[in-house]
Order: sequence, then C-alpha cells, then structure tokens
Amino acid sequence: MCGIIGYLGPRPITEVLLDALRHLEYRGYDSAGLAILDDGVFHIHRSSGKLHNLERMVAGREISGTVGLGHTRWATHGGPTEENAHPHQAGDVVLVHNGIIENYLELKEGLARQGRRFTSETDTEIIAHLIDQVMLEEPVSFLEAVRKAISRIRGSFACGIMHRKEPRTLIAVKNASPLIVGVGEGESFFASDIPALLRYTQRVVFLEDGQLARITEGGIEIFTLEGQPVSPTLHTIPWNPVMAEKGGHKHFMLKEIHEQPTAIIHTIEG
Repeated sequence: MCGIIGYLGPRPITEVLLDALRHLEYRGYDSAGLAILDDGVFHIHRSSGKLHNLERMVAGREISGTVGLGHTRWATHGGPTEENAHPHQAGDVVLVHNGIIENYLELKEGLARQGRRFTSETDTEIIAHLIDQVMLEEPVSFLEAVRKAISRIRGSFACGIMHRKEPRTLIAVKNASPLIVGVGEGESFFASDIPALLRYTQRVVFLEDGQLARITEGGIEIFTLEGQPVSPTLHTIPWNPVMAEKGGHKHFMLKEIHEQPTAIIHTIEG
C-alpha cells in the first residue's frame, strides 16, 4: 500500500511531510518522495529505497512554501525506481496517488496521440496529464479540471493534487482507497491513515468514496464527483499517536486480526 500526505499551513513544510511519511512506513514501500510549491516553483525530490534516502537528499536544503505533498510507494505499474517514485508532474500539475487505474493504457494512448510525453512507467502520471490537458483545453477551475479528469478513470484510487496557478490550494480525491482530511488551527492536512495526522490534530473528516476535498487557507470544502457540495462531518479521534498505530486496539496482534477481512476483500478486488 502506498502512503499519502498533503499539507497546507505555516509549519516548516519539509519537516511535516517527512514526519508524516515516517508514520506511514508501516504500510510498506520501496520508494519515497515529496513536492513543495514555493513562489510558483515545484521543488520535487524522489528516491528509491527507504525513507532515510529521501531525508538525506533534502537535508540542509532551504525549501520554504506553505503547500506540499509526500508519498511512499509500493511498486505496481513500473519498477521501484526514482523515475517511477511519486510525486509526478505534468505541466502545471503535481500529483500523488494510491491505487490502481484499470484503464490507464487506453488513457495513455489517447494522451500520446495529443502529443503528451511520459517520464515514468506508472499509471499515476496519466492522471496528472489528464488534469493538465483539461486545463489547457477548457476555461475551468482547478477543481473542475480534477473532477472532469477523474470521471474518465476506472479503478481504485486516492489522489493528492497541486496546481501551479492555484498555489494555496490542495485537492484530495477518494475512490476505494483510504484518505482522511485533518483539520488543524490555521492548517489543514490529508493522509492515507490517522497516525500521520495525530501529532498535529485529532479533528478529521473521513472522505467517502466518490468525494473530493478542496483545501485552501479558508478551510475545507467537500464535493461529490458530480460537483455537488457535501457538508463535512467532523470527528475527534480519541487516540494518541501510539494508540493510532495500533488502530485503537490494545495490541498490534489484535489490530492485524481485525484487519484480515478488509485485507482479503482488497486482495480479491485487486
């Protein structure tokens, strides 16, 4: 399983992204990366192997910015290489993704006919190109471009997305892969699982399948994939970070036992 983190806020952003990724390491991965948007420039760093390789890569770099994405990848489409690590960029779009795009070859062939060129073997890169292509062809907002692009995709996915021309906005999309929005004081997050968030906030919104979240400095808005607004339900998680890693169970063994039915279902569904 891949791990996703998105952050918008005033904290030192590299530290937040790396800390959250450490709390997602248990999900398993073979590469890691992060992207920060600062003054119209994407700073993207990716490495194969363990998270400490990425930490060494960014150590000592002065990367500012208030919005960013992080990712740990377990290779599916394409090997565990730096080129296939997330985040992926296509034009003005940067994206991280967890899941499987079932029709990615069909979509890739269509994009190639439009002159698109690809730098990885992943299905993830296709999503970024779809969004960028929509915004080039139509006078639509970032949110609407994401909605239109996602409507063409078949599969299970959770995505976190940034756009250069909306530098204080993050968009998160969920469909059959986990994604949770964290609500802090003057800051917002999204992540694949609760442990990545609990150092910063215990207030969360659990996205439902077929929902998008637009995160700005003004707060969080939830929409369906059809564009209808949804009133978010805010939950308070009564766990500390250690409890969260155990999923609220007393022991890791109990956590694994209770996760077995879900794991079997996900395996059967692919």
